[in-house]
Amino acid sequence: MNFSEVFKLSSLLCKFSPDGKYLASCAQYRLVVRDANTLQVLQLYTCLDQIQHAEWSADSRFILCAMYRRGLVQVWSLEQPEWHCRIDEGSAGLVASCWSPDGRHILNTTEFHLRITVWSLCTKSVSYIKYPKACQQGISFTRDGRYLALAERRDCKDHVSIFVCSDWQLLRHFDTETQDLAGIEWAPNGCVLAVWDTCLEYKVLLYSLDGRLLSAYCAYEWSLGVKSVAWSPSSQFLAVGSYDGKVRILNHVTWKMITEFGHPATVTNPRIVVYKEAEKNPQLALGRLAFPPPRAAACTASSTESKYEIASVPVSLQTLKPIADRANPKVGIGALAFSPDNYFLATRNGQWPQACTRPLAVSLGAQAFRAKEKKLRLPRVLRPPWCWDGVPTEASGGAGLVWQSSSRSTTGLVLFGEEQGPGSRTAEGPF
Repeated sequence: MNFSEVFKLSSLLCKFSPDGKYLASCAQYRLVVRDANTLQVLQLYTCLDQIQHAEWSADSRFILCAMYRRGLVQVWSLEQPEWHCRIDEGSAGLVASCWSPDGRHILNTTEFHLRITVWSLCTKSVSYIKYPKACQQGISFTRDGRYLALAERRDCKDHVSIFVCSDWQLLRHFDTETQDLAGIEWAPNGCVLAVWDTCLEYKVLLYSLDGRLLSAYCAYEWSLGVKSVAWSPSSQFLAVGSYDGKVRILNHVTWKMITEFGHPATVTNPRIVVYKEAEKNPQLALGRLAFPPPRAAACTASSTESKYEIASVPVSLQTLKPIADRANPKVGIGALAFSPDNYFLATRNGQWPQACTRPLAVSLGAQAFRAKEKKLRLPRVLRPPWCWDGVPTEASGGAGLVWQSSSRSTTGLVLFGEEQGPGSRTAEGPF
């Protein structure tokens, strides 16, 4: 595992540009853009307040910085550093901000989710979308950027509206058979929209572009239900992560389950390969132990070497007992990621500890299994992304990276986290 030099970072705001050429990091009110290969600073921008969200445009030419407390969004250009845009939502407030797929419109969600304001950087026009629902994933664009699906709440009922992104006109509007809609996600081909209900009701609904209900799936009743959903790149499979610690795969023909994967706490199968991270501190000479300066001591502490060893089975993974009287228990499958060739699926189980020792599990196909025990002091391990040529292309909300290349051959999985304490750093560990 290799580490770069330590640089300041706040709120885990560190994102690669979609083309993989730049790395943007935020420290308080400063935005720093570096070359992704050399980490040399290319641009330094100063915002009006502390940055709480940063996001690249799809063409990597612009980057927005949202300051929710002040209701402000500032947009910076890499090609023209002297140009910038400032959007002030005023008394309406601001709770979320994101780019449209064309990279020329910004969608701002006001406080209490009263409306979504669409700002155009080209024409300076403004459009308004009413009734957005405050849910886990209420906005979803098709892969080609033509349509926007929006989860809405009207008259105590859930609805979905589909808008045309070229002029932001309403195309379809239909209600959903959900008690409390939790999220929506387009299939990569843009033909099917997946809608899932709150964790109290296990229900996954599949709708066509014109609002027809294609199928409904329910794995069990009277227990916590869906926690995460992910489409395969080919749109042939839909992975549903549940609170019972299992991943169920639905097919695109009958929308029935074709297989399910569990997450055993003890690995006993001899065919399973388990990789365990081992750290080793460098030995210091006796003459160097006498009263080192504090900064030098910190650098020595951060120079820990690590490698991966193949552990012998059986291997027991430390599990975390959830607190029964608290909401959102740390159980179930909280993250899913397909490899670009559709052969592998990476998952993360929230029932394993998130403190100093962080076990991670990655389910690869039907038989392969890899476990990696993180011994860095990680407040949380971020969403597992796939890496298939070493060119980062997208960071999703501070929760991981997606990587892309022309060959699209799967080479491994990359996990990102942040070490606690003095000299915090961003760590990456491919395996």
